[in-house]
Amino acid sequence: MMILKDILYKVTINAVVGSTSIAVNKIEFDSRQIKTNDVFVAILGTVTDGHKYIEDVIKAGASAIICEALPETLEDDVTYIEVASSNQALAYMAANYYEHPSENLKLVGVTGTNGKTTVTSLLYQLFKKAGYKVGLLSTVKVMVDNATYRATHTTPDSLTINKYLKLMNEEGVEFCFMEASSHGIHQSRTEGLKFTGGIFTNLSHDHLDYHDTFAEYRDVKKAFFDGLPKDAFALSNMDDKNGLVMLQNTAAKKYTYALKNYADYRAQILENEFSGLLLKVNDSELWTRLIGSFNAYNILAIYGTAELMGLEKNEILRLISELENVSGRFQYFISDEKITAIVDYAHTPDALKNVLETINSIRTKNEELITVVGCGGDRDKSKRPKMAHIASVLSTKVIFTSDNPRSEVPEAIIEDMEKGVEPQNFKKTLSITDRKQAIKTACQMADAKDIILIAGKGHETYQEIKGERFDFDDYKIVRELLKQLQK
Repeated sequence: MMILKDILYKVTINAVVGSTSIAVNKIEFDSRQIKTNDVFVAILGTVTDGHKYIEDVIKAGASAIICEALPETLEDDVTYIEVASSNQALAYMAANYYEHPSENLKLVGVTGTNGKTTVTSLLYQLFKKAGYKVGLLSTVKVMVDNATYRATHTTPDSLTINKYLKLMNEEGVEFCFMEASSHGIHQSRTEGLKFTGGIFTNLSHDHLDYHDTFAEYRDVKKAFFDGLPKDAFALSNMDDKNGLVMLQNTAAKKYTYALKNYADYRAQILENEFSGLLLKVNDSELWTRLIGSFNAYNILAIYGTAELMGLEKNEILRLISELENVSGRFQYFISDEKITAIVDYAHTPDALKNVLETINSIRTKNEELITVVGCGGDRDKSKRPKMAHIASVLSTKVIFTSDNPRSEVPEAIIEDMEKGVEPQNFKKTLSITDRKQAIKTACQMADAKDIILIAGKGHETYQEIKGERFDFDDYKIVRELLKQLQK
């Protein structure tokens, strides 16, 4: 039990009705989880408004309500706190409730359109190999040193973040690497946390179903750096036109990385093959099993972060050479028939372009490059024709298929994609709604030395159709289908 006023520290309060000296049990923003003496935070979400459930949670035993608008009827034995922002209030309350766990470790946030999962996951790997206890909060999973927990959002809610950080404190974790999505930043989920550093990867077309404009999307990312303390570091990609924007108003120490421009951490690609990359980083050569120029940027971000956090240069170079690819990020294998299959999470125009350009820079052009790609339902529709255009220009054959249709009709999503295909590229394309059948067709079309790219879902092991999730793993499916075709 905690005293309500103690967990309201730093919350911007507009009005109080009742006592803040009451003892409360726990904080909840899900009305279904409320028990006696809990605090309910009414969040105005994208799907539903928590204010609708205030009456229900009081019946369930809530003793305090945190809301942006006081209800018309007030109960005598309930404390009501009207706040400027319920999301922000939840963030500070969660940090207070769990006793500010972010202050007891070195927390680094990674934001950008692409590369967040790769950078956080590889930093986790690197610091583990260096002998430290490490935490990870990513799209793919949550790691508390060696223990794995399932991730549900790119940036979890404030309560979940602080709960895991507290668990990390208890397990003696020294470093934690965390994805900071635009949704998470905009919904104040990263507030109330003490960051040791922040990394900016890049910015391209994404999430315009949530953010009204690209400028708003950019400014939300920038807000993360604006909030960094002066004893933190801010490491930004100078080859992205928004790299300097991120650093404009930050109080943190500013550092940069780049392949093309002058920067604190600079790399040159010496070799780029399916077996890996040979890079010259500042004045040292470095071999990594990761592939492509987009991974050269990820490696630079990791190298810079490790050095800024105190690791010795030669140790960093050795550890990077030992890093393994992240699940669903340019994950590939070569079948017995010498067909190369690549699975990648590329679900934005920029990410798809990067992956296809990387494959084209490595292949001899004597083989086919067959791309299987779809777009998610209930998401930004404007990127659908762009992704189809990129796939049809940079591949020799393309199969348009379902990604996660969610509540939309899959055929309608594919029709939106087809609008981006130029007339001269129509003959390259094929549309197959069923994703497994699309992958099977790509396998049947491929001959020895050909390359199949399956884009969009990467590490995801499900397909979401009409509110239901079905088991679906691109990597497992393409491996199995290529094995069957060899028989």
